[in-house]
Amino acid sequence: MEIITSPKDMRQRVGQIKRAGRSLALVPTMGFFHQGHLSLFKLARKHCQCLVASIFVNPLQFGAGEDYENYPRDLARDLAQAEREGVDLVFAPRKEELYRPGFDTMVEVGKLSRRLCGLSRPGHFDGVATVVTKLFNLIQPDLAVFGRKDYQQLLIIKRLVGDLDMGVEIMAAALARDTDGLALSSRNRYLTSEEREQARCLYQGICLARHLYEEGERSAARVVSEVRKLMETQSRVKVDYVDICDSETLDDLEEVRPGSLLALAAFVGHTRLIDNYIFGEEL
Repeated sequence: MEIITSPKDMRQRVGQIKRAGRSLALVPTMGFFHQGHLSLFKLARKHCQCLVASIFVNPLQFGAGEDYENYPRDLARDLAQAEREGVDLVFAPRKEELYRPGFDTMVEVGKLSRRLCGLSRPGHFDGVATVVTKLFNLIQPDLAVFGRKDYQQLLIIKRLVGDLDMGVEIMAAALARDTDGLALSSRNRYLTSEEREQARCLYQGICLARHLYEEGERSAARVVSEVRKLMETQSRVKVDYVDICDSETLDDLEEVRPGSLLALAAFVGHTRLIDNYIFGEEL
């Protein structure tokens, strides 16, 4: 497995791969791998001849007071796991090399960025779109794999690629959960044992919504209300949002129908967690 830290070296190496006629897949990450990341590598590995993983904690997608400085990092551990999963090349640039002095360009995806997480994290998705654009320009992947846990991010990247004619196939990997249903996230390590127990309310809320839907409930407002009430019984949980919306446009819905998106976000202690469910799908 090769490890490259310089954008210039990355561009040169990609040129060699392309000239050799090899297909290339990219899995962009912020590191601190868990089983969810490894599932992305496994999926990408099936569809390419050369697999690249990027590891970069992107400062542009962290707002004031968020956890950029404390975001979990363990590059040595990540590299060992990536190699075991058959990653061919890891791109792990330093912040100063990816965003050189004077950097003053941002990429914005409009309406999709101003819903759900975009309301409570203004500028977050501009940072995501900017770093993804830079990675796509440098690495020129044929395919890029993203997880469905970050559902809004996935939609934004699809829109970005389509609107700017980037020619990258975007593949979504299934949301990975722990044995108790909690969506896997690098931020789960912040949770105390009490918080970890209470964090299960996000998954329990999804299960409740699914049950109500299967019992015939179609009012989005009533489903949202019941999920909120369940989550708010937990003393360490502060609900950010519970929303039922169109799974492509993120527009609010009055009626739940097959393919509707249930999106949740909550602070558990000081840790912000997200989850989602598509009605009609298995959990």
